[in-house]
Amino acid sequence: MRVVFMGTPEFAVPCLEHLILNQYQVAAVYTQPDKPVGRGRSLASPPVKRVALNWKLPVVQPVSLGKAEAMEELASYYPDIIVVAAFGHILPQSVLDIAKYGCINIHPSLLPRFRGASPVAAAILAGDDFTGVTTMLMDSGLDAGSILTKAQISISAVDTTGSLTAKLSQVAARVLQEVLDCWLRGEIIPQPQNEAEAIYSSSITKEEGEIDWHLPTVDIWRRVRAFHPWPGCYTRWQGKQLKIIEAVPLLQERTLHAGQVVVLTPTSGKSGAVFGVGAGDGLLGVLKVQLEGKRAISATEFLRGQRQFIGSILPLD
Repeated sequence: MRVVFMGTPEFAVPCLEHLILNQYQVAAVYTQPDKPVGRGRSLASPPVKRVALNWKLPVVQPVSLGKAEAMEELASYYPDIIVVAAFGHILPQSVLDIAKYGCINIHPSLLPRFRGASPVAAAILAGDDFTGVTTMLMDSGLDAGSILTKAQISISAVDTTGSLTAKLSQVAARVLQEVLDCWLRGEIIPQPQNEAEAIYSSSITKEEGEIDWHLPTVDIWRRVRAFHPWPGCYTRWQGKQLKIIEAVPLLQERTLHAGQVVVLTPTSGKSGAVFGVGAGDGLLGVLKVQLEGKRAISATEFLRGQRQFIGSILPLD
């Protein structure tokens, strides 16, 4: 069974490793081109590429798969099946038709809920109790193919996009074995998605991370979790960006101005938060922050060096 694997970020790595360790013949690995990162703008390889090279697998990094030469190269690997996990390209129908058993996509949501670019963050923002992994037979639509299998997990109150994505990547690797075996034996009947239930999650922008303290406390708390590790949920203090790394919503009647910083007593801060910020309907307790140019530290440590912080009013948007 010859497999071409297509994936780019850390989420896709366990699936690729699963294929390798279970002795599928991985004919080639497709991933996004290297991108400049950091202040020096040096080129960095995607996580999937690093793993593929460690296993001495052929790596292809196309800018597009729509051109004839790209199609010819893909066809030259004679894939029986193509496995896709967060690749980052929409595949044209001509690609989908190359493999005998089609293209299977592994998507980190319970489709049709949260198709698109940021399904994990979208589930946290929506306050969902559960999310999961869906495998589907790809078509030319955006995450619109017929469903093969689903696996569900719970979302904890402390899950961030980072931690939840890591959990889902392990679920994806486990599900992949089952779905490949059953699909190749003809034991799965693909089920069309209900278009009436489809919800799209668009790409997150850096600007979305800036906190509007007029929002309800729970909404801000969800944003802190959904936007970690990127772009981060932030406000501003003395002309610098201040990221809220970890926070908790506190039950308290609104008695503060939006953006007002207060110290928390041991009783009011039973969550472990040492200061809070007034929000649209209550108080957001803060446990961990990161001032621009500094490392992430506890709220307690931050207050030691920023004594004038208590009582200040943070920008509202």
